[in-house]
Amino acid sequence: MILKDDFYTIVQLTEEDNAIRATLKLNLAHRIFDGHFPGQPVVPGVCMVQMIKEILETAIGKSTMLKQADYIKFLSVINPMEEKPVNALVQYSDKGTEGIHTIASLHCEERVCMKLKGVFVLNNTVLLEEEQ
Repeated sequence: MILKDDFYTIVQLTEEDNAIRATLKLNLAHRIFDGHFPGQPVVPGVCMVQMIKEILETAIGKSTMLKQADYIKFLSVINPMEEKPVNALVQYSDKGTEGIHTIASLHCEERVCMKLKGVFVLNNTVLLEEEQ
């Protein structure tokens, strides 16, 4: 995983009926914030998508890649300086060869920061490398 345990940590994760709820804590000192943006740090959109991907992978125990994004909406910035937890909701349905259909969102308190609807597939390249 690229960002987990470095850019953010999972403080709490629960899974019930193909719905994952996670509370995340951002690393305020992470080097990403040096350039995004100096003096006014915000979580980059690509990092938000990666966090959703890694939360899904943590729950299912397999490496994935985003195959299809029906929509990705960035609705509000996540400011790491606010030091508020980021809450994630990832709902998924494994459709076998069709992929893992996913609807996810990131929230800061009551504010929705990002929404994603898409399909993840198992990343066989990574799985093969891990098996060696």
